[in-house]
Amino acid sequence: MEWEGGRRSGNIEDRRGLGPVGIAGGGIGAVVLAAIGYFVFGIDPRTTMDVAQGLQQPAQQEGVRGEVSDREGQFIDVIETSNRDVWGPIFQHQGVQYRPPEAIVLYNDSTGTGCGTGQSAMGPFYCPADQKVYLDLSFWRELEGRFGAKGDFARAYVVSHEIGHHVQHLLGADQQARRLGARGEESGSVRLELQADCYAGVWAAHAGEASGGRIVINRADIQDGLGAAAAVGDDTLQKQTQGQVVPDSFTHGTSAQRMRWFSRGYDQGDPSACDTFSAASL
Repeated sequence: MEWEGGRRSGNIEDRRGLGPVGIAGGGIGAVVLAAIGYFVFGIDPRTTMDVAQGLQQPAQQEGVRGEVSDREGQFIDVIETSNRDVWGPIFQHQGVQYRPPEAIVLYNDSTGTGCGTGQSAMGPFYCPADQKVYLDLSFWRELEGRFGAKGDFARAYVVSHEIGHHVQHLLGADQQARRLGARGEESGSVRLELQADCYAGVWAAHAGEASGGRIVINRADIQDGLGAAAAVGDDTLQKQTQGQVVPDSFTHGTSAQRMRWFSRGYDQGDPSACDTFSAASL
């Protein structure tokens, strides 16, 4: 994947080096994070949304806003900016305005969010309460070492999946998912996650053209993305961690489903093809 020449908007909030966050008021060891899109880890957050609202919030942190100087941070900036260059015209064609996420927050270990305390062990996530994507860049080592998903495009897929959750929030799909439930093969949670995979595919389909050729994605890159999607399917993860597959506990979809919906978005390049909520079969 070629990305170095891509446009950067500076929509980064850099909290790296600020240290672990404390809990305002004390007394709570950990706050349940009610956020959309634990990419890999943890229970589905919609099951804990109501609980989290009753807990004390973490101490607020504010990082440095704007462009960053390190290559990893610049990569995130390019991918976020590319997503806005793709989604802006798509929304405009539908007669509405696309609003980018408030920021992509880079942090270490833990940080305060509008949804509670974010921790790196949760993987990347989107918080609808503050409309920010949170990412501890140590996840890239986890993605490569534990899941075998290598390459810049695998990382771009992760970031675009989380921005896909922002698109869903703007369109109201997250509320639709909550009404359909948070666990199981046909649950709202699974449909939401597969749609975000599909939206990541839509981004990939248009990224080159939207960047004026400054971003180049080839077929090998798409295979890296498919590999990442396969590595984080519920069935694959359950086999690795508990030795058996329990479909009633699915929150993100199987490896085959995640690959299929990402491919659908990439092949068709049309977000209307990503309507997992109306799909008879996932």
